[in-house]
Amino acid sequence: MRNIWLTIYLTVFVWSAIGPKEYFTWILEVIPAIIGFILLAATYNSFRLTRLVYTLILLHCIILFVGGHYTYAEVPLFDYLKEIFNWQRNNYDKVGHFVQGFVPAMIAREIIIQKKIITFPKWRNFFIVCFCLAFSAFYELVEWVVSILAGYSTEAFLGTQGYVWDTQSDMAFALLGAITALLFLSNLHDRQLRGLKTHSSGANSRKTGTAGRD
Repeated sequence: MRNIWLTIYLTVFVWSAIGPKEYFTWILEVIPAIIGFILLAATYNSFRLTRLVYTLILLHCIILFVGGHYTYAEVPLFDYLKEIFNWQRNNYDKVGHFVQGFVPAMIAREIIIQKKIITFPKWRNFFIVCFCLAFSAFYELVEWVVSILAGYSTEAFLGTQGYVWDTQSDMAFALLGAITALLFLSNLHDRQLRGLKTHSSGANSRKTGTAGRD
């Protein structure tokens, strides 16, 4: 799976970097995916994640790469959908913010369960939802600060498209994404966590047995 993951990530990354709409906006949009890649590479051997979470992270990176290449306001597929459904704007950014809650919710759930930080399920879910909403708000603050420091129009990065409630709706979509992930993926995630634990235990047993024979 690792090689397939890397191939897809690097292929879409290279495509995204070739002739994007605006290179400055591209850098701003893809930085989270690059940071995420570095963190995954650094912790791969010491803190292995489930296949589900690795897959979701890859999906999130692809969404960032596509948004960086076209800008979130000009993704062609959503321009087409805009015409079909008579939308007032290109709504690809709402997909991005939904995933901004959906994927971090599962990452947070994985870390909390593996590290046994919160064992009571209801409190764990409450914390995860709060974390994702806080993360979404923090990202909106980052966008605001970057726009001020950039010294020129960053409309493409903000992707507001003239919508006065864009910031609030972005956070609402992230909240919805977090809740949706917990509702629909928790059972699958639990099964994969049990499988990951079994695999790790088996690997440790084999190492212990080998050491004993030595």
